[in-house]
Amino acid sequence: MESGEGKVFRFGDDVDTDLIIAARYLNTSDPAALASHVMEDADPGFAKAVSAGDVIVAGKNFGCGSSREHAPIAIKAAGVRCVVAKSFARIFFRNAFNMGLPILECPEADQIPAGARVRVDFDAGTVTDLSSQKTWQANPIPPFMQELVAAGGLLPRVREKLASGS
Repeated sequence: MESGEGKVFRFGDDVDTDLIIAARYLNTSDPAALASHVMEDADPGFAKAVSAGDVIVAGKNFGCGSSREHAPIAIKAAGVRCVVAKSFARIFFRNAFNMGLPILECPEADQIPAGARVRVDFDAGTVTDLSSQKTWQANPIPPFMQELVAAGGLLPRVREKLASGS
């Protein structure tokens, strides 16, 4: 998985899947259409402001609520590099990796400032503010989970494994 830099967009605790992608948009599974409405009910300008490589940082229990793959698909399709949060709802955690969206659990995520430019290192599990050089430690993503993300998610990874005969 490639580490990289991006701007921080901050959200609070208990961001549910309805805030990530509202139910009124679930009549499509087109990633681009979902991306155009991502986080709309939490921050109406988010979809237009986010750029490829940017990072969502949130509090505890990110992705709670309904189990829907649309939520990580919308975030990923919007170009978000990863989501860093104090904790994730378990079903969102699985759906994110299954859809190829990297996420990092970071106990001190609430200290990462909105608007900061950060570098995310998936191997080390670190998030570094490029201005202050302050670094926060997250739980590194295990290699087999990084393989899922690098492949684009669970289904593409299974296809790779089947094609290689392993």
